[in-house]
Amino acid sequence: MKVKTRFCRWHAVASWTWDAHDDACGICRMAFDGCCPDCKMPGDDCPLIWGACNHAFHLHCILKWVNSQSPRPQCPMCRREWKYRA
Repeated sequence: MKVKTRFCRWHAVASWTWDAHDDACGICRMAFDGCCPDCKMPGDDCPLIWGACNHAFHLHCILKWVNSQSPRPQCPMCRREWKYRA
């Protein structure tokens, strides 16, 4: 007895987005789905970083911002003292 098998084709499509309240970085104004001006490709090399105030920025952008600020860096969006979200 021969058993016939059928193969169904399945084409999956997936997408991802960052779970940020904004669509773009408040420092470089580039889309979060892309990457900051210092990176060539979006992804793990250019993750988002959230502050305690819930504003999100590209890692490279916020690091430059914090390093250029006085001893007490502030969020570029709301001017609260910058603290990384735990």
